[in-house]
Amino acid sequence: MSYIKLILLDFDGTLADTRLANGRAYIQALSEVGIDISLEEYTAKYFGMRCREFLRDVGIESDDAACKLRRRKVEIYPNYFDSVSLNTPLWAWCQMMRSMGTKVWIVSTGHIDNITNVMRHLNIIDGVDGIISGDDVTKPKPNPDCFLLAMERVGVTPRETIIFEDSAYGLEAAERSGAAYVKIEL
Repeated sequence: MSYIKLILLDFDGTLADTRLANGRAYIQALSEVGIDISLEEYTAKYFGMRCREFLRDVGIESDDAACKLRRRKVEIYPNYFDSVSLNTPLWAWCQMMRSMGTKVWIVSTGHIDNITNVMRHLNIIDGVDGIISGDDVTKPKPNPDCFLLAMERVGVTPRETIIFEDSAYGLEAAERSGAAYVKIEL
């Protein structure tokens, strides 16, 4: 019988409620290039979607324009951190498990700068053992590569891993990884 050696946490929508901050930052960045979407539209349709797919859907076709807009969003994002909240019960459980030797990793399709900036703001940056971001894998969720990469780096099997996710793509990736998983609803 195996026990949990690795906890994998999706970030946005699972460990941290970043919907408002992400939405407001994207809305501001998009409005600077003449694209207007509402916070309701962003939250309902785009939150949790990989950045490039989201930007294509709202009309940013070129990779260069998408890269510039993404950088601008990263610059703006900290202005909205007052609306970010930590999933405190999940974080407390992870830290208790970590104190007993379980590794805790963030596995997100988000950009590494966005993740680490929010983690610093929430004062949790030292509470994880590693981070896999969207920059680390070529195939996004629902492909399980991000979860499998974290398991490989720690040297554990799916049977020794538990994943916490909120999105349909993330849950599909978790299931495809072979690990146990829990759906989070903030």
